[in-house]
This record gives sequence, C-alpha cells and structure tokens, in this order.
Amino acid sequence: MRVVRQNDEKRARGAWPGRGTLGRVRVALVVLALAALAPGCGRGEAPPASGERPLNAPPARALDSYATKLRAAQAARAAAAERWGLKKVPLPAPPPPEKKPHITTREGFEVDGHRRLGLPPVFTTVPTKKKIVFLTIDDGAEKDPKFLRMMSELRIPYTAFLSDYVIDDDYAYFERMQDRGVTLNNHTLHHPYLPALSYARQKREICGMQEVIEKRYGTRPVLFRPPFGNYNKDTLRAAKRCGIEYVPLWNEEVFVDRWEYREWHRELRPGDIVLTHFRGTGHWDGTMRDMVRRFLNKVTAEGYAVARLEDYL
Repeated sequence: MRVVRQNDEKRARGAWPGRGTLGRVRVALVVLALAALAPGCGRGEAPPASGERPLNAPPARALDSYATKLRAAQAARAAAAERWGLKKVPLPAPPPPEKKPHITTREGFEVDGHRRLGLPPVFTTVPTKKKIVFLTIDDGAEKDPKFLRMMSELRIPYTAFLSDYVIDDDYAYFERMQDRGVTLNNHTLHHPYLPALSYARQKREICGMQEVIEKRYGTRPVLFRPPFGNYNKDTLRAAKRCGIEYVPLWNEEVFVDRWEYREWHRELRPGDIVLTHFRGTGHWDGTMRDMVRRFLNKVTAEGYAVARLEDYL
C-alpha cells in the first residue's frame, strides 16, 4: 500500500501549489533540500545498488550467526562422538514433518472390532520415506548417569517406557531424563503378562502407571507399550480408557552384543521403531553405553538418523 496516494491524486489534478514556472522552481528547491537531508547523501557515500544490502545488514548478520552456531554444533557433536568411542559422527535428524503421518494398526496386529471401537493403533514402524529410525527403551531397571550424559552430548533422542516396580527406588533419575527432553511413557505398574489378566486388572496396571507418571513427572502419557509386546482386546480397551492414544511396538531390538529382527529380511527400513532395555552389567556383558555404541554405529553406517518418535505422532 502506498502512503502518498493522496498527493499523487492532487498532482494528477494539477492541484500542486505554485503552478507554472515559479511552481517548477519551488519543486526543484524542495527536491534539492530533501536530497541534502537524505542519510549518507552529500557525504560521498554511495547507496547500495537496487536489491542489494550492505554486508553488515541484520539479515546477513543473522545468517552468519546461524552458520557459526551450526558449525559449532557439528564440532561439538564430532567431539562427543570421539569422546564416547563412536566410529562416525551420528547423522542429524531432519526437521519434524509439518503434517504428521497417519498412524494405523499394522496388518495382523488388530483385535476384534479394533476400528469400530476406536482402539489405539498398534504399529511397529512409522510411515515415512526419510531415512530415520526411532529408539525406544523399556522398563527403567538400570539407572546409569553416564548414559544420560552420553545421550545429551550426542543429542540422540529416545523415548522411555517405564514400569513403576523398577523405577520407584530412584524417581529422580528419570526426572533428570525428562529435563533432557525425553518423554516418559507407560509400561504398566508391575510388568505382567497382560492377556492373562481380567479387564479390571489390566486397567489397574495401565491407569495406575498413568497416575504414577502424572504425580511424579507432571504429565499423563498418551503412549503405552504392553510388556513383552503382548496384548488382547481388553488391553487396548483399558489403555483407551486410561487416555492412551498410541501403542508402538518395534521392528528391531538391540542388545549390547547383537541385533534381533522381527522381519525376515533382517535390515533397517525407514521409520522403524527400535527397542532396547535399561540394562547394565548385571544382565548384559556390557553397559548401556556399549549398547548405544552398537546401535549408533550400525544406523549411522547405513545412512540413518535417529529421530524423536513423538514428533511423528
């Protein structure tokens, strides 16, 4: 919108004051006066060409600052990779999608009346063409402070599914995890084999863990993973009643010494969910950090980045 529109209209009608020769002289004097007052004019400073900006203009400084921060972040990531013994620097995840993918239950994982009852979808992968995988960690038995530091320094996102019976001796550990941006989700109170329980008991296990997480960490999860990956119709009905919206399972499981696969082709695919557990030398021949090295070395070598599951749901 032009702010001098009314003056333009006056000139068009010949209404500019001082018509004739005298008027033209007055106009010329006004133009010269304005030129003298213009910033930089009359002091030997040439204005930038049309469409150009001085190199010290704010957008240029902002771009340079962003590039500097990007280089610093990459250098810090490279230093962290070397410090934690990785073979390569982990690839950064792409930005989250503006439109999240539509999540549906994997074929063969449905229960009777799944769609009709509006039960939470059960899935092992997220529909995407991006070369990303999602790391999820179950139960909470091992509480390794070095693991927290390693994941923070490497900036690797992951999603936790917790059971109260193994976290109740150190709730603060998972508070520190949450402070680092990790979402804490539901894995039942006592980690039972749910299909063997009645609907009421399953509901107590799931809703009870919802209440623990809400009380201790201030949020009520919308993600739930049934222990052992086993569930039935009552499990999903109870989960829905407790406020659960998604039931992510997994396509691969990583241990400190090996990988295991759900699919016959035994390879990573875009959008795969990877499972591991909070375990240490009491259960594994190694630590959580050893498991992370095995996990990251493989996914990075195959050109995959680790993304945050919640960003796609």
